[in-house]
Amino acid sequence: MAGQKASRRERIKKGIRKNLAGTSERPRLSVFRSNKGIYAQIIDDNAGKTLVAASSLSKEFVASGNKVEQSKAVGKLVAEKALAAGINKVVFDRNGYLYHGRIKSLAEGAREGGLDF
Repeated sequence: MAGQKASRRERIKKGIRKNLAGTSERPRLSVFRSNKGIYAQIIDDNAGKTLVAASSLSKEFVASGNKVEQSKAVGKLVAEKALAAGINKVVFDRNGYLYHGRIKSLAEGAREGGLDF
């Protein structure tokens, strides 16, 4: 079953990535989730560089609560780092995951933190 879910997500991811790319003026906010944590990166696809990254497993992250609350805190953290780097507009890449639960919570946290997408 896990193989079917992973291959389905990869198929969805390819379809999304076909129409979505981060530029220097509007980079891509990419999200990855695992069972233990959630990760967010702001990526400039033209240069091939990660501009900002945040994770629920990083040392600077301090938040408690369930995974949805932690995801919201990661969204706020990535937004804070992005604003410090001079980035305020991004393109949201859900990376093949459904826009629900932890992914939605991270997006809401990033919007509350000041990112525009």
